[in-house]
Amino acid sequence: MTKPIELYFWPTPNGWKISIALEEMGLAYELKPVNIGKGDQFKPEFLKISPNNRMPAIVDPDGPGGAPISVFESGAILQYLGRKSGKFYPSDERARADVEQWLYWQVGGLGPMAGQVSHFVNYAPKLVDDPALIEYGHARYVNELNRLCGVMERRLSEAPYLAGDYSIADIASWPWARIAHKLGQSFDDFPKLKEWVDRIYDRPAVQRALKAGEELKQQQALSKEEVRDAAKYLFGQTANSVNVAKSKQS
Repeated sequence: MTKPIELYFWPTPNGWKISIALEEMGLAYELKPVNIGKGDQFKPEFLKISPNNRMPAIVDPDGPGGAPISVFESGAILQYLGRKSGKFYPSDERARADVEQWLYWQVGGLGPMAGQVSHFVNYAPKLVDDPALIEYGHARYVNELNRLCGVMERRLSEAPYLAGDYSIADIASWPWARIAHKLGQSFDDFPKLKEWVDRIYDRPAVQRALKAGEELKQQQALSKEEVRDAAKYLFGQTANSVNVAKSKQS
């Protein structure tokens, strides 16, 4: 019997991309928690499969040729799983190019920009005592996220999904887009985007993925002290600090 895919995961938008894909594709998997607020991403065994010390990452015991393979970076993982399962990642080159351009749009734009907004909304106010010091960064990223929501709104006015049919491009974008209202955006301004968010939310596989690892999700807001403790691992890392963290985990 083939062993399940190991998903190195924490309940964040980037982690949910992969749990959703695995559920949608019907691939057996096992969650391997990586508590990014406690520094698990610096453990040597994790760095072997994710040299960027970021989750998600996977290990597929039944990789190409039957040999195990590890894959890091969410976009690469989604493409790998799409090829493996033959689902939500078309083999036709024209259709595949359409999926890929929207997938790369997400990993290069929507995800990073929404992540920066999340930082300035959820973390920076508890890390910086003077609100004036974060005003520019907050406005910069909220506005860029607004622009990106507009890109999705226009696209979803033309097609039901980003690449026409439901695909890994939607799976990548949805976990970030669904929380846009918590990041300075109003769904009243983006009705097609809201319809798409709701339509995907109603998919049974998405519901299962959101429940997977639910016990890992913190149920209440972090205090200022807890945020500052987590920030030591989440923000401001350098090449040297990663090496130091890694050595402490050894």
